[in-house]
Amino acid sequence: MSDELGEEIRHVVEAPATRVVVVGGGMAGLVVARECARPGFEVTLLEASQRVGGSVAPLPLGGMTLDAGAESFATRGGHVAGLLHDLGLDDDVVQPNPSGAWVRHGSRSVPLPKAGLLGIPSSPLAKDVAAAIGWPGAFRAYLDRIIPVLKVGQERQLGALVRKRMGRKVLDLLVAPVATGVYSAAPDDLDVDVVAPGLNAALTRLGSLSGAVGELRSAAKAGSAVGGIRGGMWRLPEALAAEIAGRGGKVLTGVRVVAVESWRANSAENAPDVAELERPGHWLVRTEEGEELTADAVVLASPADASLDLLASLDPALAALRDLDWPPASSVELVTLVIDDDRLATTPVGTGVLVADVPGTDVRAKAMTHSSAKWAWVAEAAGGRHVVRLSYGRAGRTDATSGLADAQLRAQAVADASLLLNIPIAESSVTAFARTPWTNALPYATVGQRERIERVRTEVDGVEGLEVTGSWLTGTGLASVIPDARRAAERVRGLRWRALTDALQADTQNDTRTDRQTD
Repeated sequence: MSDELGEEIRHVVEAPATRVVVVGGGMAGLVVARECARPGFEVTLLEASQRVGGSVAPLPLGGMTLDAGAESFATRGGHVAGLLHDLGLDDDVVQPNPSGAWVRHGSRSVPLPKAGLLGIPSSPLAKDVAAAIGWPGAFRAYLDRIIPVLKVGQERQLGALVRKRMGRKVLDLLVAPVATGVYSAAPDDLDVDVVAPGLNAALTRLGSLSGAVGELRSAAKAGSAVGGIRGGMWRLPEALAAEIAGRGGKVLTGVRVVAVESWRANSAENAPDVAELERPGHWLVRTEEGEELTADAVVLASPADASLDLLASLDPALAALRDLDWPPASSVELVTLVIDDDRLATTPVGTGVLVADVPGTDVRAKAMTHSSAKWAWVAEAAGGRHVVRLSYGRAGRTDATSGLADAQLRAQAVADASLLLNIPIAESSVTAFARTPWTNALPYATVGQRERIERVRTEVDGVEGLEVTGSWLTGTGLASVIPDARRAAERVRGLRWRALTDALQADTQNDTRTDRQTD
C-alpha cells in the first residue's frame, strides 16, 4: 500500500460525519432517515406539516385512536413484516376477519367472489361469480376459455383486456369496484403490467385470462394478503420517528423546504472553502423560514409536486420533468362513524362493501369498511359500539364532498351506511363523526405513468448525492414504499466509502503500472 493511499484512507475514515437531509416525513422519508441514522451519518428529516407519517395517521375519535388513513399493509415480499420486526412491533401484527368484502350493484349487494385477482375471476362459472353478475354474465366470462388470444401479450389497459376477454359484466360489476378502490383510477386508465405483473405473459402462455389469474393466484404465498397493527397503523411512523431520534437523527416538523442547490452552482462568495468543495455531493437546502442547511446527500421523499419543484430549483435541466403531462392527483375523503347499534353485530356485509359505478347506484360512497368487523382490536376498543368508514371520490369526477358542511356530510354518510349495511341507522345512534380528506397521491398505475417515472429516475441517477423516493414513484402501499426507500438509503450510505473504493482502485492501477514498467 502506497503512502498516498494510506493517507487517503485515513482522510476518509476520519472525515466528519456525512450530512444527510431528508425532505419529507411520510413513510418513505422516515424509512430513509432510519436507515441512514447510524455511526458516521448526521441525519436531519424536514417535514412541512406538523406531524410525520403522511397518509399513515392517527384519528382520535370517540375515546379511541383509530387510523385516519391507511389501516393495513400488503404482506407481499415480507418488507413490512421485516421492518415491524426490527422495530419490535411484530408481536402486535394482526390479521383481518377472513369473511371478506361484498360488492354492490345498483341497490343489490353480494359477496365478492373469492378466487380472483383485482375482481377478475379464475373460475367464471363458480357459484359466487354467478351470484355476483348473473348466469348470463358468467357464461359470457366463460367464453374467455375458448376465445383465441389474437393480441399476444400487448394489451396495456386493464379495462380493455377484461372487456374483450370476459365482457362488460365482469368489468363493471367486479373489476371496476376493486380497481377503483385500490388504485383510485378507472380500469381503462390502469396499466396491466403495473397492477398485475405477469398477467399478460400468463395469458399468452395459457390462452385464457381466467387461467392466467388462476396461475398467478396459485403462485402467491398462502395466508392473508394484508395485515394490520394492533392499536392502528399510525403506530409505525411513531416508532420510526422514535428510533431515528434514538440513533441521533433529527426529526423536524413544520419546516418547508423551498429550494435545493448545489454548492458548485453558487457564486464564489457563497461557496464554502476549497477543502469543503473537494468532498463530493455538497448541497444547500433552503427552508421557507430562510434557514440554510448544508448536506453531503439530499433525499427527496416529499409528494410529487413538491419533489418536482425542488428538482427544478436544483437544475434547469431537471425542470423539464414537471412538463411530462403528469395526471392529476387523486382526491379521496374518508368519513368515520362510531355507531351505537347492536344490529350491526351481525356483520351483514362481511368486512365492508365496494360500490360498482353503474346506473342505478343508490349511494354516493365508493366503498365502506366495517372496521370493527374487520379488526378485532377495533371491536375491543369500541366496547360494543361499531366503527364504519366510508370512502368518497372517484377518479375523473368532481369532488363529491368538499362542498358539503360537516352536518351535510355526516347525514350523507349515515344514509349511505344504512343502504350498504341494509340496516336503517338513526342519526342519534352515531356517537362520533370525523372527515379526513386526502389529496396528495398520483395515480401510479395509470397508462403512461411508468415511462414518466422511469424518466425521473434516469435523470436523478445521474446526480451524485441526490435521491428521490416516495409513493408517487413506487405506488401507494408500504410493501412498495419501504423497499424503494431502503434502496435509496443504501445508495446514500455508499457515498461515504466511495472515495475509499476509488482510492483503492487507483492504488491498484498504479501498482500494476509500476510492475509492468519493472518487467
